[in-house]
Amino acid sequence: MTQTNTAEREHLSPHGLFSHWRGDLAGGLTAAVVALPLALAFAVASGVEPQAGLYTAIVAGIVAAVFGGSPVQITGPTGAMAVVLVGIVAKYGIEKVWIAGVMAGIIQVALGIAKLGRMVKFIPYPVTAGFTNGIAVIIFCGQLNNFFGLQLPRQEHFLPAFWETIIHLEGINWAAAGLAVLTIATKLLWNRINQSIPGSLVGLVVATLVASFCHLDVPTIGMIPQSLPMPHFIPHWDNFGLIRELINPAIALAALGSIESLLSAVVADSLTVSDRHNSDRELIGQGLANIVVPFFGGIPATGAIARTAVNVRSGGKTRLSGVIHGLALGAIVLALAPLASQVPLAALAGILMVTSVRMMEWKAIGFLVHTNYADFSVMMLTWLVTVCFDLVLAVEVGLIAAGILFIKRMSELSLVKMPEESVFPPGVPLEFSKQIAVYRLDGPMFFGAAAQFVSFLRDAPDVKYLILRMRYVPIMDTTGLVALEEIYRDLKRHGCQLIFSALRPEVERLLERSGLLAEIGRDNCFESTEKALHAIVPSIPTPLIPIP
Repeated sequence: MTQTNTAEREHLSPHGLFSHWRGDLAGGLTAAVVALPLALAFAVASGVEPQAGLYTAIVAGIVAAVFGGSPVQITGPTGAMAVVLVGIVAKYGIEKVWIAGVMAGIIQVALGIAKLGRMVKFIPYPVTAGFTNGIAVIIFCGQLNNFFGLQLPRQEHFLPAFWETIIHLEGINWAAAGLAVLTIATKLLWNRINQSIPGSLVGLVVATLVASFCHLDVPTIGMIPQSLPMPHFIPHWDNFGLIRELINPAIALAALGSIESLLSAVVADSLTVSDRHNSDRELIGQGLANIVVPFFGGIPATGAIARTAVNVRSGGKTRLSGVIHGLALGAIVLALAPLASQVPLAALAGILMVTSVRMMEWKAIGFLVHTNYADFSVMMLTWLVTVCFDLVLAVEVGLIAAGILFIKRMSELSLVKMPEESVFPPGVPLEFSKQIAVYRLDGPMFFGAAAQFVSFLRDAPDVKYLILRMRYVPIMDTTGLVALEEIYRDLKRHGCQLIFSALRPEVERLLERSGLLAEIGRDNCFESTEKALHAIVPSIPTPLIPIP
C-alpha cells in the first residue's frame, strides 16, 4: 500500500479524522474569519448578491472538504471565478448562472472519473503566470467603480466596463474613495501589528464603523438574510435548448474551476509534510460542490489558495478543518448578518485591490525576463488575451504558443559530421576516409525536425557509405520516418549506402513495422559505429578509443 493511500485511509477513519481536532479547529476557524470578507467581496465582484458568496463558502466549503482529494483544501468564491462570472451574470442572469454551475460541476466530475486530473501538470508555468496576472488586473480595475463610489451598470466585458468608469470619473464619491483608502491602509498596517486576526477583517470593520458613525452617504452591500442557506428548485434546468445555450459558459467555469483548484491543491501539498492530494478525486469533490451549491443560492466555487494556506499554517491537517470552516461561517451568518448591511462597497473594493496586487506573479515576471525571453513572451501573450478577451481563450492561446515554442526547441536537431581523426585511427588509407562519412544524430526525429534533417544530409559530401549514429535518438514519428525514407532513396540514387549505428529499440521497432528496415536491410544495422566500420573495411585497424 502506498504512503498516499495509507494517509488517505487514516484521514477517513473516525480516529484519523479527529486525531488532529485541535489543529483543525484552529485552522478552520481562522480560515472562516479570513473567508468572511473575501466571500462578500468576491460575490459583489461577480455581480451577485453578497449573501451568495457566504452561501457558496458554507455549502461548497463543506461538500468539497468531505469529497475532495486534498485533506486541507478550503473551497469558496475566488477572484478568478469572479472574473468569469461577472460577464456570465451580466449576459444571462443569476438563474442561468445556477444552471451553468450545475453543468460545470457535472463536467468536473466526468473529468475526475476519466482520471484527467493530472493534466494540470502539463500547463506550462508561463501560461499559469500569465492568466494569474491577467485576473489580477481585471479584479483591480473591476473594483474602480466601488472604489470611487460610482453606481454604473455592469458590463459583460472588461474593456467596455473600464472605459465606462473612466468617462464617469467626474462623479466620484470622495467619501467612498476615502473609505477604500482607509481599508487598504488598515489592512496593510494591521498585518505588521498582528498576524492572528486578518487585516482584511479589521479594515472592513473599521471602514464600516467610520461610515456608520459619520453617516457617510456611500453605497453599502445591503441586507443579508439572517438564516442558513436552504435548498430551492432551479427553474428551467431541464430545458435542452437552454442547456445548449449555456454549454460554453459551463465549459469555461469547469475549466477554470479545475485548473485553479488543482493548482491550489499543489500549493497545499508544498505546505504539508507527508500528505499529497489525489487530483482525480479533487475534481470529483469540486464538481459535486458546484452541482450542489446552486440549489442553495450559491455560485460556482474553486479551491482558494490563500485560504488553504491560512488553514494549513494555522494547524489544519484533515478534512475536518474544511468542515469547521463552513460551519463557522454559518454561525457567523446567523449571529452577525444584520450588521453586514452597513458594510460599504468601497471597503470591499479596497480588500479586493490589495488581494489583486498580491495575486500578481511579480517574481515570475522578473524570473522570466532575466532567464528566457521566449517564455516571457508566452506569459505576456496569455496576460494580454486574458485582459482583452477571456480566461479560457487565454489558456488556449497560451497553450498553443507554448506548444509552438516547445516544437521549435525540440526541432533543434543536432546532426554533425564526426571528425575523421575521431573515427579513423592513424594509418587508414586516405581513399577509405574519403569514401566513408559518419554523422552523429542527437534528439527526437519528429515532424518539427524532419525538414532540418533532410536539408542537413543533402548537403553531406558525396561518399559511398553514410553511417548514421543514432544512439541518442529516443523517438521517431511518421514524419521523421518519411524524411528518413526520402534520404535513403536519395542516397541510393547517388550510389551511397545508408548504414545505421546503435539504433534504439523503439526506433528499430518503428522502422521494422514500416517496412523501411527490410528495404534498407538488417545487415546494414550495427550495434556500434566501430562494428559498422569493420563491416565496410574488415582490415581497418581498431581505433584507440572505441566508438559506441
